[in-house]
Amino acid sequence: MEKTVTLPADTTPAPAAPLPGRLQRMRDSDLWHSFRAHPSAVFAAILLAIVAATAFLAPLITPQNPYDLAALELWNSEIPPIWNAEGQWPYVLGTDTQGRDILSAVLYGSRISLIIGFASVIVALAIGLTLGLVAGYFGGWVDNVIMRVGDVLLSMPFILIAILITAIATASLPTGLKDVLAAPILIMAIAVPSWVQYARTVRASAMVEARKEYVQAAKLIRVRPWRIMLHHILPNCLTPIMVAATLNFGLAILSEATLSFLGVGMPPDQPSLGTLIRIGNQYLFSGLWWIVVFPSIQLCLIVLSVNMIGDWLRDALNPKLR
Repeated sequence: MEKTVTLPADTTPAPAAPLPGRLQRMRDSDLWHSFRAHPSAVFAAILLAIVAATAFLAPLITPQNPYDLAALELWNSEIPPIWNAEGQWPYVLGTDTQGRDILSAVLYGSRISLIIGFASVIVALAIGLTLGLVAGYFGGWVDNVIMRVGDVLLSMPFILIAILITAIATASLPTGLKDVLAAPILIMAIAVPSWVQYARTVRASAMVEARKEYVQAAKLIRVRPWRIMLHHILPNCLTPIMVAATLNFGLAILSEATLSFLGVGMPPDQPSLGTLIRIGNQYLFSGLWWIVVFPSIQLCLIVLSVNMIGDWLRDALNPKLR
């Protein structure tokens, strides 16, 4: 009689499925699906990417460096756009009264406006996050002092504070450093009045989180306050801050353009979009419309795309709309 031999079952564990990478997790997230389902947000992101890419690649795609005054030729001044009968190649959008190519000036000016706008938002965000966390966590007189300073800043017009800071900084600097430090001065002038909004938002969230059990437990085991604020409270405050920072990015670019238009921003030899609009506005009624129109269109496209992305982000991160 034959015996049946039973082989032991294979107990070798199956290989674990590889964990999805960060890029795959982002593509599977609700935020990415919300972005793909929002046509205006996709359009705004593509438009902003094109504007930013052409601005930062301006030295490679523009016919001249508009900041190099030695390269400007006066006999090429006041040339209309290329589709005009008097237009000349390679001045696609024409030239200004100094022979500066408008396309080159617009792309170089966009780069300055984007850098100043982004840097001012980062500086204001850093100040606002720090002061808001401190005010919401400690409360008491610390909260009163920080919020009263913020109330004073909010009681004054934004543009007036920015002009005041710019004027004081410019007057206290030597003549040779005024143009060199024009961009850092503008960044601080825009950031100082802007931190209050971030601080108030973070303070409100920090006051709620500071009373929860996990924060109280961290205090009981003597976790340092800065560690509690950074590792426990701050991650729960980032959602409204992301929306506010995105919307304020467009506002910061507009603020820089306003200051430059008023003559307290970037100098004429380093023109931003606001400086170009100010220069072109002087020749608007003399028939040289292209000097002011094209920088204005570029500024509108940047701010419009940023605001559209901010509106989508506000709706996508709003739990009441899910």
